[in-house]
Amino acid sequence: MTLFLKNKHTLQIDDYYLKCCVGKNGISNKQLEGDHKTPKGNFSIQHLYYRKDRCKKPETSLKCVVIKKNMGWCDDSKHPKKYNKLVKTTDKVRHEKLKRKDQKYDLLIPIKYNFVKPIAGLGSCIFIHLTKKYQATAGCIGLKKKDFLIMLKLIKKNTKIKII
Repeated sequence: MTLFLKNKHTLQIDDYYLKCCVGKNGISNKQLEGDHKTPKGNFSIQHLYYRKDRCKKPETSLKCVVIKKNMGWCDDSKHPKKYNKLVKTTDKVRHEKLKRKDQKYDLLIPIKYNFVKPIAGLGSCIFIHLTKKYQATAGCIGLKKKDFLIMLKLIKKNTKIKII
């Protein structure tokens, strides 16, 4: 199965068209850390990370990982071995906290952009996550919670995402 990001407002899953939002500076072939662009290309997805204290475990065939207080995602170009990977917030690296005060990361799926052998500075923390008002993201894809839950029921472990 493939998810298609058809344009900056539409994520297609089979016959379902879900409203979404993308990076503030649009979709691009060239991405750098902090440029607020959503990367173009074909990517695998990772596990579902979720806040057990805010929502019950969703119905999905993806592996589900509970977000803990000390979980972060490294966006620090000065640490290439940890770059674009799950880290402990106690590590001495710059990171995106996964357990946030807002609801943005109550449900999130990392997109495997710059993932297998990440190149520091080429972009990190590209997720499918929640949005409330479809405000532009820092490069991620945002969905309303009801649409995210529909997506979770439809996708599989081997699902890919094609960002056009």
